[in-house]
Amino acid sequence: MPSDRTDPHYLAPDPVAWAERREEQAKAFDAIGERYDEAFPNKEGQEDCVRRLLDSLPQGAHVLDLGSGTGLPTARQLINAGARVTGFEISERMLELARANVPEADFRQADIMDLDPVETSYDAIVAFFSLLCLPKDRVAVALGRVRASLAPGGLLCLSMVETDLDDVPLSFLGTKIRVSGYRRDELREVVTNAGLVIEDERVVRFEPKDEGARPEVQLFLTCRRGA
Repeated sequence: MPSDRTDPHYLAPDPVAWAERREEQAKAFDAIGERYDEAFPNKEGQEDCVRRLLDSLPQGAHVLDLGSGTGLPTARQLINAGARVTGFEISERMLELARANVPEADFRQADIMDLDPVETSYDAIVAFFSLLCLPKDRVAVALGRVRASLAPGGLLCLSMVETDLDDVPLSFLGTKIRVSGYRRDELREVVTNAGLVIEDERVVRFEPKDEGARPEVQLFLTCRRGA
């Protein structure tokens, strides 16, 4: 049986250290701002994943966008298809951009770990490259919270960069971001152990336009909440 692990003491054994880490990550994304979309302008894998998700959702479905960034392309794509969108984002600058780009959505300054399974039940949750900003032990916990926050039969679209890192500081668009990554077999195991059933898996080889960003292998999973 999956564990939903909602005990705040489990999630933050050192709340001060976690708050400091969160602030550092938020400031890094504040500094990146709109340059993220400039460096990663073509997100076909992400857009294709959302199109497949929309084919499985009813009109007006409530979708949570975890790590919503500038709101482009995902929140805009979902809104245009008639979904109701809530976005979680820790960066104030990203929130400003998202609210300007997709004013129809409800964007909140919140961390992935702020997700409260009791508060709202979502028809779907999307987490495109946002879980890679967590240490691996928190990824497992976050996925448990995602599962608990999905309506029965609800769907998760998840993407990660395929690599083997655990909370390593890396230079990204001129600033330092702490990132984690999985090999695909390990990612499947972590997702399955969280009580999510993988229904679709795609691999995309992506080359950012920014000269300082390396080509990457992106993993896209569509999962359904297990029983």
